[in-house]
Order: sequence, then C-alpha cells, then structure tokens
Amino acid sequence: MDPSWLRWAKGLQAIAQNGLAYATDAYDKERYEAVREVAAEMMAARAETDTESVLELFAEETGYATPKVDVRGAVFRDDAILLVREVSDGRWSLPGGWADVNDSPSANIIREIAEESGFETRVRKLAAVLDRSRHPHVPATSYHVYKMFFICEITGGAPKPNHEIHEVGFFGENTIPELSLGRVLPSQIERMFVHWRQPDLPTEFD
Repeated sequence: MDPSWLRWAKGLQAIAQNGLAYATDAYDKERYEAVREVAAEMMAARAETDTESVLELFAEETGYATPKVDVRGAVFRDDAILLVREVSDGRWSLPGGWADVNDSPSANIIREIAEESGFETRVRKLAAVLDRSRHPHVPATSYHVYKMFFICEITGGAPKPNHEIHEVGFFGENTIPELSLGRVLPSQIERMFVHWRQPDLPTEFD
C-alpha cells in the first residue's frame, strides 16, 4: 500500500494536472501551478531529491490525469512459469511493461513477451487487473498504475534476452528466484499458477 504522504502528493498532482488542462483563467493556472509545486516538494522531500527534478517529471504529464497501464504475461511450460531477469536491478519478473498506444492490451503483452524473452505466445485469459498502490510493491512510484496480468501459452520462438534482459528461464512454483518487487510480487506469481491450473476462475480485480 502506498504511504499516506504519497497518496496525498499524487492526489495534489492530479488536481493540478486536471486544472492546468482545463483552466482558462490566468490566475487559476497560477493556483494549479502552486498546487503542483507543493506536490513536488512533498515527493522530493521523501525521495531525497530536488524539487525541480520532480516538477520536470510532473510537467511531462498533460491532459486529464489517469492511471498508467502496466501489462504482465504469465507464460507456462511443463507447469513452470517464464521469468526474465532485469538488467536494471538483476532480479526476476514476469515479462511486460508499459502498454503502448494504438495496440490492444493483448497485442501489447504478446509484443512485450516476444521482445523480452524471444517466445511467441497467444493470450488465453485476463487473470487480474490490480491497482499497484493497493499492493506492497517497492519502491513506490509517482504514477498511479493499473497492472494487467494475462495467462499466455507458447506458440513458437526460443529464449532470447535483449539489452534490458540478462536471462530468460522457467521456474517451478517452489523455485521462484528473487523477484523485482516493483514489477511483480510473490503473491501475484502464486495467483498466476492458480489461474493456469484453473482456467475457469474469474478475473481478479481491486
């Protein structure tokens, strides 16, 4: 769960972003800019960084504030799950990442799996849609994120790491390596095994 200060800062940033998107009065825009600066100061103080860096990050987000979408693919072979080891932190994760515009959710995860692992897949099921802030992911993020987990099966390809991925491997339920907790949690891996074995389970959501 996000700490209270982070929820407050995200809320202020969303108010500021929405206000700046629709305000026409110059004085209103100044007020929303001031709200954005307060949110940036809150995040900077907790993250031990400078306010200007956070303001630059906020300024990249325009229009109505809405959650980002992260897609993750649970791919199985012989009752083992496909994981990829991230170059950025050396830990393991389900293949996936930010959803791109102009692609459907299923097309996004099929592409991410191919790029990060080398395997061609098809989607069998949407297993879960989770609000990242309601789960103990670390580190926290300044974005509000919805995570979509898909159960997928292999149709072709072979292991092929890329510049973001050190290794590609399959792991049994009792041999899961150290996970990249900002991307996926042990409890989420456990649920993917359950959905793989019980394909008729309904989609989980927060």
